[in-house]
Amino acid sequence: MRARIWTAVAMIVAAMIGLAVSPARAAATLTQVTGFGSNPGALRMFSYVPDGLPAGRPLVVALHGCTQTASAYYANSGWPKYADLYRAAVVFPEQTSANNALSCFNWFTAGDIARGQGEALSIRQMVAHAVATYGSDPSRVYVTGLSAGGAMTAVMLAAYPDVFAAGAVVAGLPYNCGTICQSQAQSKTPAQWGNLVRAAYPGYGGPWPRVAIWHGTSDSTVVPANATELRDQWTNVHGISQTPTATVTLAGGTVQESYGTAVQLNRVPGLGHGTPVAPGSATDQCGATGAYFLASICSSYHIARFWGLTDGGPTTPPPTTPPPSNQPCFTASNYAHTVAGRAHQSLGSTYANGSNQAMGLWNTFVVHTLRRTGDNYYVLADGQCSA
Repeated sequence: MRARIWTAVAMIVAAMIGLAVSPARAAATLTQVTGFGSNPGALRMFSYVPDGLPAGRPLVVALHGCTQTASAYYANSGWPKYADLYRAAVVFPEQTSANNALSCFNWFTAGDIARGQGEALSIRQMVAHAVATYGSDPSRVYVTGLSAGGAMTAVMLAAYPDVFAAGAVVAGLPYNCGTICQSQAQSKTPAQWGNLVRAAYPGYGGPWPRVAIWHGTSDSTVVPANATELRDQWTNVHGISQTPTATVTLAGGTVQESYGTAVQLNRVPGLGHGTPVAPGSATDQCGATGAYFLASICSSYHIARFWGLTDGGPTTPPPTTPPPSNQPCFTASNYAHTVAGRAHQSLGSTYANGSNQAMGLWNTFVVHTLRRTGDNYYVLADGQCSA
């Protein structure tokens, strides 16, 4: 009996030792990756790959803003949530203070924004490494980023349109405009903006990446004019009109303009400089607030929808907030709207106050209906209501 007892004890101890020395399978987390290429831009690569991710799934590249890190964008942007939900790998490139004192991606440096050079090539090498290592679908590679990361997103879309199916620029700048765009509007035509992109990869005939643009109407760091200029740049590249084909109001008052299926412009009312997030557990909620992560609407969710990552996931349309029927409407010429304080003009063009929606030439011949949806906030409502 005593021998059997000691034998049982020995078996239990052995089992416990076995449990102690057998490593548990680590859960997916942000991991640094080295040896991904020649890395001429001297960037760091981090990645998040959901547990059990099969081959053939999408790849997202998410670029942080100035003074931020890859880990901050991982923790606050909401992309890990949608990587898990929609089964995608995410690469988080990281800038270093050795390259830029504020850890900004160098969207304004010629040697870093050209195809085959500098930081742009380093990010391209990260994509190639991820496709080879994680088995990501090379036809479903996407890029997004905030501020300097948003400007670098535009760089990647322009320099490598053959690599990225779509992108999303958050509080960023048009391709190859330089630092001047950050603080003031420019007078370029859509064709001039488009030519900057076409010059990044001479001879490329398409297809061009689809582009979503997100910008706060109260951004004083990167002026909201950049959103309109990005819209002009990419609609011209796609050869489509700068007049939206559809306009809806999302939850929280964000005005979403669609230009066919190629370009989408989202203006977030009252938002300053940052990535719009909406902490919570609902499918369309994400992220955590912090420096340059501002409570508003989950931009990452709507970006994922625009890209088509939700295929096989939620199929319900994005939540919208229809304007109440009792909100006043005003039908008048663009000139009359500006005189009445419902719109403003810049360089001969008219824009609705608050939403900054483009209304066309500033004259007495172009007529639009505006609906007031807030204090000095107006949206285009042609055909939706009477004056």
